[in-house]
Amino acid sequence: MIDESELEPRRKPPAPKDLSLMGIAELEAYIAELEAEIARTRAEITAKLGQRQGAEALFKR
Repeated sequence: MIDESELEPRRKPPAPKDLSLMGIAELEAYIAELEAEIARTRAEITAKLGQRQGAEALFKR
C-alpha cells in the first residue's frame, strides 16, 4: 500500500512575495534577482542537454 505522503511533492514552492509592500527600487531589484535566476536555470538546462546528447552519441555507436 502506498503512503499518501509519498505522493506529496518533497518541497513545496515558496509562497509568492507580497509585491504591494515593495517600493519601485525594491521591485526592480527583485526583477533583477529573478532574471539572474532564470539565466542560471537556462544555463543548467543547456548543460544537461549537452550531457544528454553526449551520452546518446556514446551509446549509439
